[in-house]
Formats: sequence, C-alpha cells, structure tokens
Amino acid sequence: MLWLQSLNLDYAFWFTVFAIFILLLLSAFFSGSETALTAASRGKLQTQADKGSRSAARALSITEDNERLIGSVLLGNNLVNILATSLATALFTKLVGESSVALATLVMTLLVLIFAEVLPKTYAITNAEQAAARVSAPIAILVSIFDPIVSAVRKLVRGILWLFGVRTSADEPILAVREEIAGAISLGHLEGVVQKEDRDRILGALDLSERTVEEIMLHRSSIEMINFNDEPKEILAQCMSSNHTRLPVYKDEPENIIGVIHAKDLARSMYDKISGPDASLKNLLSLDISSVIMKPYFVPDTTALDEQMRQFLKRRTHFALVVDEYGSLEGMITLEDILEEIVGEIADEFDPDSNESIKRDLDGVYELDGTMTIRDLNRAMDWNLPDEHANTLAGLVLHEAQMIPAVGQVFRFHGFRFEVAGRDANRITVIRVRPLLKEPFNDDLTS
Repeated sequence: MLWLQSLNLDYAFWFTVFAIFILLLLSAFFSGSETALTAASRGKLQTQADKGSRSAARALSITEDNERLIGSVLLGNNLVNILATSLATALFTKLVGESSVALATLVMTLLVLIFAEVLPKTYAITNAEQAAARVSAPIAILVSIFDPIVSAVRKLVRGILWLFGVRTSADEPILAVREEIAGAISLGHLEGVVQKEDRDRILGALDLSERTVEEIMLHRSSIEMINFNDEPKEILAQCMSSNHTRLPVYKDEPENIIGVIHAKDLARSMYDKISGPDASLKNLLSLDISSVIMKPYFVPDTTALDEQMRQFLKRRTHFALVVDEYGSLEGMITLEDILEEIVGEIADEFDPDSNESIKRDLDGVYELDGTMTIRDLNRAMDWNLPDEHANTLAGLVLHEAQMIPAVGQVFRFHGFRFEVAGRDANRITVIRVRPLLKEPFNDDLTS
C-alpha cells in the first residue's frame, strides 16, 4: 500500500513538472510573439506579402490593431505564468513543506526570466520579420478567442483613464507612420548612418503636408511686376532685363493682377513682328501686350504644399499668385519653391544671389538676411529655432521683441544672440546671430 502511494506521488510529481514545463514553453511563445509582432517592420512584411507570403500578410493584418494584439498576448501570457507559479508552489509545498513559498517564487522567477522572457525576446528581436510570420497563424486564433475579453478590458481601461482626464480614441492609430519615419531618419543621422543631405531631403518631403504656401511664398513687396499701361518698349525692356521667365501684369494698381507674361510667348510675338514681308523693327512698338498675357492662377495662402505641388502638375503650370482670405494679393509661389523645400536651394546661371548667403566672421557671428526663412537656417546650420510664430528670421526677432528694434539693438532668446545690423524703414534687413554657449535659453534680454 505504501509502495502504491509512493508510485501515485511519483506520477503526480512528474505530471506537475511536465505541466510547468509546457506552461513555460507557452509563456516563451507569448513573449516572443509579442516582441516579434511589435518589432517587425511593416514595410518589410508588406514586401514579403507582395511576393506572395500568406504568413507575412497575416502578420500585417494582426498588427493593424496593436492594442487588440498586445491585450490578447498579455492575457494569454499572464494566464500561463500564474498557472505555472501556482503549480510550482503546490509542488514545492509537498516536497519541502509550508516554508516553500519563497523558494518556489525564486525558482519560478529565474525560470520565467531566463527561458520565458529574455531568451525568446532576444531571438524574436533579432529575427523579427521571420518570427512574426511564423507565429501569425496561432496568434490570429488566440486574438479571435480572447477578443470579447480584451474588448471589455479596453472599455474598462478607457473608462478609468477618462476619470483621470485622459481622453483616448478607439480609431486613433497607435503609431503615426510619419513620425516613425522622421524619428528613424533623425536617429540614423545621429548614428552616422544617414547623411545630412539625405536626412534633409527626406524630412523635407515628409513636411510638405504640414506646411502651407504662405510659409515659403515670395512676398508681394518683392514681386517684380509689369504695368499694363506702360509703353510696349518699356515692357519689352523690363522683360528682357528680368531674371524671371514669368512676370505678373497689373493694371492701374498692383493689387489688380490681370494676367501673367511668359518670356517665351513674348519672344515669339516679337519674332512675328520682325519677320515676314512687312517686317520692321518699328513693328515692335505696336506690339499688343494683351495678346501674350496668360490668365492668372490664384491659390489661397492656406493651401498645403503637397496639395499645391499636385495642382501644379495637374494644371501643367509652375506659377501661382497667393491671395489671403479677403482675396488680396499676398505673394507668389512657383514649383521651384516647393522643390527647394525638399532638395535645398536651387541656383542657376540667372540667379544673381547664388553665392553663399550665410557668412561667418572670426568671432563666430553669422551675418544673415532678415528675409531668410527659419526653416532654411535650421536646415543649413542644424539649429532648432522655432518657426511656429514666424517664417523668417526678421519675423522671429519682431515676435520675440514685441517691438520694431533699432539698428544695433541686441536680443537674447532661444540660446542665441541676435543683433539688428540693418533696417530699411520698418523692415529688418540684416541680422547678426551668434550661438550662446553658457547663457540660459529664452531669457529675453535686450540691450
């Protein structure tokens, strides 16, 4: 009888050990699956899915709702870990006695940490895409089984967060793709993997949807225009001497834009006047400017840059006039302006100011044009000046100073020293900027 009881005890012992082993394997599976599915690149999975991989496509489908996925995996992992710990406690109690709880806790903690956490997660993170594809089928079944429980838990969690003033949306994406790409590119640049020029181009393309034409347009005060009432000879001379191929035409007042003249159309009309049997140079004086004027294209200043670029390509035009909410002329924008936000400054043989615009003296002071955009300056110098309230460097100084400064006046904010070096009426033309090394940020000191 004692032998039979001993045999039964052996059977119970080995059954419990086997059950704990199986539960540890399940815990390792859940931990590795969670790491693989969250760490796997959706871009790589999509590439594999496009090549016909059903498991990669299934992994993509599962990871679309990360909250549901993680909730199901955590639920399964906690269930098997708690059950394994309970069995281990009961086993050690039979073997050692009532004082075995601490021993069972220590042993299970080591087993779970090594074999159910570190080991599977290390493998999963080094082979994320492969592991995600392999575990996608059983995890998909698990998510379907646990979905009612996870849904109830999600509602409960959102209710508790709501009590603490935290608002969450069920439709809000867990990961923002744009921010994820931008962060990866910036991190790659810091690690030396991505070159600065490549980083600027990629981030510039990503930012097009977040920026408007108002931020990069040429202000109306700097637009070269043609007066329709001028003599044809004067208009011809202005067009021929201009560095631009397209010039807006106004009548009576600059706000009244009636069209746009293209240099090629003007040259074609000039050629028609001086060719043929009745050709004469005097015919140029009778040139009808209205015959070469194109209809103007107006866009609101709130249009996003990516949308405006699509409109340029769709309309097969490179030139647009920008108006505000009241319909008043605010500036102009070209396709080249948008492309420069991606690739940087584009200079050709017709650009008079193609030389380097950022000059640095021996004291480490940069002499900058007041019209230079903050974005271009940050891009060129790897600075981080804010551009939420102003587009240009002069605008930033005016915003921070809350006044129109005099020449020679100095301001300190955002970790830089700004000195107004030139002014034309109320417009700041030249600013001297020097980074502050040991002085505090945003101290708004003036002198």
